[in-house]
Amino acid sequence: MKPILIDLPEKIETERLVLRPCMPGDGKDVYESIQRSKNALKPWMAFANKEQTLEEVEAGVRESYAKYILREDLRLHIYLKDTKEFIGSTGLHSIDWKVRVFEIGYWCDSAHTGNGYITESTRALIKLAKETLHANRIEIRVDSTNRKSRAIPEKLGFSLDGLLKNETLSADTEELRDICLYSLT
Repeated sequence: MKPILIDLPEKIETERLVLRPCMPGDGKDVYESIQRSKNALKPWMAFANKEQTLEEVEAGVRESYAKYILREDLRLHIYLKDTKEFIGSTGLHSIDWKVRVFEIGYWCDSAHTGNGYITESTRALIKLAKETLHANRIEIRVDSTNRKSRAIPEKLGFSLDGLLKNETLSADTEELRDICLYSLT
């Protein structure tokens, strides 16, 4: 079956969260969250190291929405169920449909870190990948120095497959970084 024909849920609900595809019009919430969280995100996320306008963020959301429809990349936004407040972004990326390998990525608004929301949303994505997309492998790649982010796959039973030495540049592109490769099979 062609990936574009795979039906995905309109939203995923957990105990405290709602995950749904990014949609046109979400740019304002994402932009404001990035602005609030810029200092916390800068060490880990390249997008936080670039000055972006609201219009550029909205364009990125719309490009992600198009990729979602084509099933090339599955970006989801995370909202608090009770207040409907945007608190972060996650998704299934670097998809290999033939092998059914998916990489989970995530970031959280700094006003909401430390509450287990990313662990909760990642658990929901694992379920989606396994039950709906029939994943053979789910990966999470994390900068080796990002202890908080590394704790998530470790809590959720991922195996540390290895340390990829000098695998990437830091988010600010100033130095080489090692990446921890976690997997769930």
